[in-house]
Amino acid sequence: MKKLILIFTALLIFGSSANAQSLSDLYRQVQEAVANEGKINKKREAEFVAARNRQSQLLAQAKSELAATELRAEVLTAEYSANEKELAEMMETLTDRMGNLGELFGVVRQISGDVLSVVNDSMVSAQFPGRGEFLAELAQAKELPTTAELRKLWASMVHEISEAGKVAKFTAPVIDANGERHENTEVVRIGVFNAIADGSFLVWDTAVGGGTLVQLGRQPAGRYQSMAKDLENTTSGTTKMPVDFTRGAILTLVVKSKTPWERVKEDGGPVGWVIVAVGVFGLLLALWKFLSLAAISTKIRKQRKSDTANQGNPLGRVMAVYTDNPDAEIETLELKLDEAILRETAPVESTLSFIKVLYVVAPLLGLLGTVVGMIATFQMITLFGTGDPKMMAGGISTALVTTVLGLVVAIPLTLLHSYLHSRAKTIIQVLEEQAAGIIARLAEKRDAGTA
Repeated sequence: MKKLILIFTALLIFGSSANAQSLSDLYRQVQEAVANEGKINKKREAEFVAARNRQSQLLAQAKSELAATELRAEVLTAEYSANEKELAEMMETLTDRMGNLGELFGVVRQISGDVLSVVNDSMVSAQFPGRGEFLAELAQAKELPTTAELRKLWASMVHEISEAGKVAKFTAPVIDANGERHENTEVVRIGVFNAIADGSFLVWDTAVGGGTLVQLGRQPAGRYQSMAKDLENTTSGTTKMPVDFTRGAILTLVVKSKTPWERVKEDGGPVGWVIVAVGVFGLLLALWKFLSLAAISTKIRKQRKSDTANQGNPLGRVMAVYTDNPDAEIETLELKLDEAILRETAPVESTLSFIKVLYVVAPLLGLLGTVVGMIATFQMITLFGTGDPKMMAGGISTALVTTVLGLVVAIPLTLLHSYLHSRAKTIIQVLEEQAAGIIARLAEKRDAGTA
């Protein structure tokens, strides 16, 4: 510091030497410089002391703040530890509750989907359309259901159960067998099982417009349709009504199943038609023979009540042999009567042998159809294998249908042949009895005349 003062003084001396007029002035200037330097130093010292005091005060204040901050840090650390522990406990509780809620969410979505499937497939939806929209939204929801939604889901389930036990009448769109849509058709619903309109059975078809009542293309037997009409007209009490417990599955199969005539046309094939022709021809022939034998029997009964021979019936023609040969010998007359009976036997028994041939040929034709059907089946197996049973169904159906046709033709023809053969034998037996009676009476008469 002293060096700085000396240097500063020298500079003042040399700088002021040009202006200084005497040493006295120089001395005076030096004293003034020293005095000014002293003031400056004091001022600096005062500023330094003030700054030092201020720094000490700031340091004390900083230490005080540090102590307070450290104390607060300890308090916050304790609070943090407590909060961490509480947060861990709350997170554990939250995890448990979220797990339960997540399980509830999954169950609600699953049940909503199941109930939606039941509602969409139910005939009750024909009476209450649009009730599946809420279930569809709930089944696809991505948020937890509210209490109101859960209650509405429960109400939908209870509503379906309650309607399943009711017989209700309402108006709804119906598509008839021709595909035409009729609005505001009066429908009677029997629970969730059947629906009828104008005596016709309906099915609930979900493939048409999201669900529509469709009239069956082929209705059940007439007695069931009669029951359906009685139910529609009933206002109180009880009435009989068939119920399809499969909710329309059996009724739908009625449309797809073939009638016997359709099976003959589609599955019988050429052999089937031949068997049908044989059966029809055999039945017509048997009917003609039945009428012929009935006419002959009627004429014979009339002839038996008369002693005059009528050439219009077999018995009359046999009796005419005796009338034409009253004086012939008994042996000769007997031979002539036998000859007359033989002549009448052929017309009486005519066509019976042909009917017999038909009932023998019919099952053979059925066997032929069976072989043809099995050949077709094995051809399908050779070409396509056994993976698809429908490919083999045609040949098997042909085999079975022709077998059935052969038996259906053979059995009635066998019974008819047996019956007609019995009636023909009865007529011939009557002729033989009458011929034997004629011989016996003639023999008695001649024996009495001889005696």
